[in-house]
Amino acid sequence: MIVDERLTFGGNSTVNNNGAYVLYWAEISPRVSWNYALSFAIETAERTGKPLVVYFGITDDYPEANLRHYTFMVEGLIEFYSLLKQMNIRMVIGHCSPEKGAAIMARNAVMVVADMPYLTHQRRNHLWLEKMIEVPFVQVESNLIVPVRSASSKEEYSAATLRRKIWRMVHYFSEHDCACEYRGQFFDGDLPLDDIYDGDAGSVITRLDIDRSVEPVSLFKGGESRAKGVLDYFIEHHLDRYSEFHNDPLKEYSSSLSPYLHFGQISPVDIYRKVAACDCEDKKDFLEQLVVRRHLAFNYVFYNPQYDSYESIPQWAKKTLGEHSSDIRPYLYTFDQLEKGITHDPYWNAAQKDLRENGTMHNYMRMYWGKKIIEWSEDPLIAFQTALKLNNRYQLDGRDPNGYAGVAWCFGKHDRPWSTRAVFGSVRYMNDKGLKRKFDIKQYPSYIDSKVNSGSEIR
Repeated sequence: MIVDERLTFGGNSTVNNNGAYVLYWAEISPRVSWNYALSFAIETAERTGKPLVVYFGITDDYPEANLRHYTFMVEGLIEFYSLLKQMNIRMVIGHCSPEKGAAIMARNAVMVVADMPYLTHQRRNHLWLEKMIEVPFVQVESNLIVPVRSASSKEEYSAATLRRKIWRMVHYFSEHDCACEYRGQFFDGDLPLDDIYDGDAGSVITRLDIDRSVEPVSLFKGGESRAKGVLDYFIEHHLDRYSEFHNDPLKEYSSSLSPYLHFGQISPVDIYRKVAACDCEDKKDFLEQLVVRRHLAFNYVFYNPQYDSYESIPQWAKKTLGEHSSDIRPYLYTFDQLEKGITHDPYWNAAQKDLRENGTMHNYMRMYWGKKIIEWSEDPLIAFQTALKLNNRYQLDGRDPNGYAGVAWCFGKHDRPWSTRAVFGSVRYMNDKGLKRKFDIKQYPSYIDSKVNSGSEIR
């Protein structure tokens, strides 16, 4: 069952009965399981008696994406393609601007169904498409448990203000199953867009003219089945004692699901239902991250159009950081030095190495990493731009609401003023003494070295 709050209707109100197929533009949620957009598209196809066609467009210049991101994405796309074919659903992967390819495919469509967008460039592309097509355009929320507008009608100040609202909605939006069973016919007619997938995943990557300066990672492989395996492993081995160990970067008790969530290869509703069903006290702390913190990040990017800018941080934070922008920094590093991880701090260098080589970083170390960039940069604006650029370039789940919110948090977003000190003013400060108090941080650099050298896939 798809509740009405997940649906946003636009475009022409009249269905084009002369169309050859129902089109699902799977831009954000390319998966079969727990995909409300795919489910709605299937319902529409069966109701109108038309076949369903699924489209995904790959552009060479997607904002800040590189070979690392494209490889993981294509790995997931190929599995999605195969699963759809098994369901008797035709998919086309177009080598073109996603929204322009959708407009071309929409010429022969009864209706266009799309994933709900949250980032500015995605929302802009959806608005453009809606104006260009002459058929109904329905956007469906599949990547949040609670739809972003239902969770809140405005930008929230902190986790505390959102928490009070969202928990009472979670059951309603997650209680119904999401069936994606297609009983219609396979569309074998001509399509207005060429399919670049010929059965060889490598050939898809080869024909793309993309930024290849950042290598793929061996730690993560994309795909819906792998995402489910990572979730099952986490529940079986790490959910118990998650509260005790998830902040220790040497224990690796985090779920490792963030890249799969970012690329839409697993549903947060699926994760929630499986974890909530466990008889384990530690699930409360994990669900706090999945429900409150993740929804807070999406709330931030949806309601604050400056989310990728220093201007997005609170006025009190900008004021206090500005007042201390001329304070003497204990160290100053260039972007190149930070990117290569050649600072005086072995713990920071190890965290940056994890990011650069493995495409990930432990959440607690990411906070420390961001705070030190503030301390070692000429001014807070440069620090913000540096942190965001490094995060988006190397993090496998970079360019994600969680990433934008995480960087902004280091600068005071979703936080409160603390005691005043040099450079930071009243923005929260972190140092290596805190790391030493919490865990055996001296072992962290060698641990990251072994992790980089192992070349094994995440479990």
